[in-house]
Amino acid sequence: MQPNDITFFQRFQDDILAGRKTITLRDAAESHFKVGDILRVGRYEDDGYFCTIAVQATATVTMDTLTQRHAEQENMTLSELKQVIADIYPGENTFYVIEFKRIA
Repeated sequence: MQPNDITFFQRFQDDILAGRKTITLRDAAESHFKVGDILRVGRYEDDGYFCTIAVQATATVTMDTLTQRHAEQENMTLSELKQVIADIYPGENTFYVIEFKRIA
């Protein structure tokens, strides 16, 4: 079985599959993805594969520079996005935006 390249919490799976979630914010440990990368996507909880994405763009942001557009790309409000990021990455301030498109 081929390993997954990136994982998402299961609660985001439906939004990714429907094209409602088109970015992810990650910390420095996952800052290595580049435009053009084709990634197998799995669920964080069980590493089960559920789709393949292509990286469209990357950028660096801080908690203070997150915008309404980022929130829309995450399919949530800006305040929800900031809370989710703070919960996942407590104490972090610099994040890496990975914009993607589901291709399979």
